[in-house]
Amino acid sequence: MIHHCITRRTILAGGAAALVTSAGGLIVPATAAGLAPTKSMRGGSNNYLPGAPIVERIGGGGFLMSGTVRRAGDGAPLAGQRIQIWAHTTEGNERDQRSHGATLTDDQGRFQLDMPQIVPTFGQPHAHLAYDSEDFKTVFLRPVMGSARDTSLEAHFVLEPA
Repeated sequence: MIHHCITRRTILAGGAAALVTSAGGLIVPATAAGLAPTKSMRGGSNNYLPGAPIVERIGGGGFLMSGTVRRAGDGAPLAGQRIQIWAHTTEGNERDQRSHGATLTDDQGRFQLDMPQIVPTFGQPHAHLAYDSEDFKTVFLRPVMGSARDTSLEAHFVLEPA
C-alpha cells in the first residue's frame, strides 16, 4: 500500500506549478522590453542642491552608496549619467553643501560613491539621490536603510526620455 502524505510544501509546490502553467501555456519570464520608469519618491527632493559637484567621495567616506541607471522600455544600461547623492551623516546634515556630491555611471550603468556613515534623521536612516540631467526626466529617490548599522545602500533608476 502506498501512503501519500500531503504537506504544506506539497500544496505550495502544486499551486506554484499550476500558476506557471495556467492560461494555456508556460508564462514567459519578465523581460526588460516593458520596463517601466522609476517614479520620484515623496520627500526625495528635500534639501536638493542643483549643480552639486562631481566628487571622488563625500567627506571621509566609510559608507558605500551604489546602484544602477537603465533606460525605460528596453532596460539598456546608461553610461555617463549624473547621479547626485546627499544624506544626514556623521559628518554633516543633509542641508549642508558638504553633504552633497555627484558621480557618473560607468559603461554598465553602475554608480557608487563613498560617503560618511548615514545616521537616522526623523527616525529613519536614509539617503537622497537624484538624476537631474537633461536627457531624461528628473527622478528623486529616498531609500531607507534596513538598519542604522548598515554600511551600504543601493538605489536603482529606470529613466524615461525627457
